[in-house]
Amino acid sequence: MKYTFKITFTLLLVIAILSGCLYPESEKSKNQEAHEDQLVRVQQAVDDYREATNGLVPIRTKENDTPIFQKYLIDFNLLKEKGLISEIPGNAFENGGKYLYALITPDDQPRVKLIDLRVTETIRSINIRVNTYRDEHLYPPFGEVVADDIYSIDYKKIGLESTPTVESPYSKESLPIVMDTNGKLYVDYRIDLNHALHEYEHDFTEGDDIRYILAENTPFLPAYSLPYTIKNGEPVFLIK
Repeated sequence: MKYTFKITFTLLLVIAILSGCLYPESEKSKNQEAHEDQLVRVQQAVDDYREATNGLVPIRTKENDTPIFQKYLIDFNLLKEKGLISEIPGNAFENGGKYLYALITPDDQPRVKLIDLRVTETIRSINIRVNTYRDEHLYPPFGEVVADDIYSIDYKKIGLESTPTVESPYSKESLPIVMDTNGKLYVDYRIDLNHALHEYEHDFTEGDDIRYILAENTPFLPAYSLPYTIKNGEPVFLIK
């Protein structure tokens, strides 16, 4: 009887220990998702901050030439100092999550959106390979011409087995990574833009920057993107 009790007790103890170890990871996994309620809470905090500061927005200072969809990152410290949030969202980078919180149209009805840091990490890892190649060959590893001054990456030159892609935060499809004449990398969002143009109502005409159809209608910002416009109902690079 004592032996049975000891075995049972030991098993229960092991289960308790394992449960204690696994629970935080489970919670972390749930927090990694782009929960709508977290966006709503941060949006309310941003709105309250603007009201308390005569229209200012709680953002970090960035260089003027920072790409528009990566420029207005929310400064959670400012929101905490005002007592507008008690804790940083669990899916935010500042709390170990995989998203940066940012604003669009900060001067006119600013709205809270997300930047998927998995896109950032993929761009960074490919950029390391591109820079290593350029250290030896000076020129970027240009592949085929995609559009005027836009190229695919010759993946073999940078030691990859296939064309570099990134998982779309919108559709989960594999989006190509392209480069400009200076070797700067971008995500090609034409697949997602094509879906969005057919799914959402819009009045875009040729010459408009249609990336806002993604930013306006989804939680995510098209980070690391070039401008796109619409031509014959299809998304194309906006060449200026």
